[in-house]
Amino acid sequence: MTDRDDSDSKSVDLSTPNAARMYDYYLGGKDNLAPDRAAAEMVLQIAPEIRIAAQQNRAFLGRAVRHLAEAGIRQFLDVGTGLPTQNNVHEVAHRTAPEAQVVYVDNDPVVLAHGRAILAGSKNVDILQADLRQPEDILGSPEVRDRLDFDRPFAILLVAIVHFLQDSDGPEEIVARFRDALPPGGYLVLSHVCGDALPDAVAPVMEIYRRSSTPIITRSTERIRGFFGDLELVDPGLANVSAWRPETVEAKRITERYPQGYFLAGVARKP
Repeated sequence: MTDRDDSDSKSVDLSTPNAARMYDYYLGGKDNLAPDRAAAEMVLQIAPEIRIAAQQNRAFLGRAVRHLAEAGIRQFLDVGTGLPTQNNVHEVAHRTAPEAQVVYVDNDPVVLAHGRAILAGSKNVDILQADLRQPEDILGSPEVRDRLDFDRPFAILLVAIVHFLQDSDGPEEIVARFRDALPPGGYLVLSHVCGDALPDAVAPVMEIYRRSSTPIITRSTERIRGFFGDLELVDPGLANVSAWRPETVEAKRITERYPQGYFLAGVARKP
């Protein structure tokens, strides 16, 4: 989409598979390299359903953002946004509310380069390079504080990102800090790879990701539920991504065919 500057290219390892670029490959994107495609194909040989799961996870993000925009939310903080693709958060939100404010956050310089190119000229949108493991840096950054009003409800999106936190990072504490930052009426949107789904495939797939620059940690249904803390999950609660308010016959059929999805997702409101 755009050329990276020298500082970006020097900080990126292009020889090791990267989970964000592998995810882009599952989605049919073009921002991936030969090592990413090779690793992704190894994953798909073990569990071909992962391509569908990735696509359904992306569709969940769009449905969740639209639901929140229609419910009156006008501020979105998307942490771990990943490589830009179709139906990005600001595009979905602005169809309902052109005045909606969106801040994207990612620590990958390639994501930032692509994102800045796509967002050039976009209104009510900002992008920040920061790490999920440093929630205070994100929540206190000028980009976030200038764009979002913490006295009004906003949504924090942690979609397909928390499973990149190792247990040693303290994922529960990190997510809790984001939850605590929400004002009453704010929302947490989260999806996570679930280790309860298709257990025979989990170990070999995770081994492939361990050899990448961004290993994934699967977690149980109950542990994923715990990330929402005392927030109130909206209907249908914690669910397979394809089963979260499906809008198409195809999504419903996918849920019937793969009742135990690789991704669990939920949207929860702070009372």
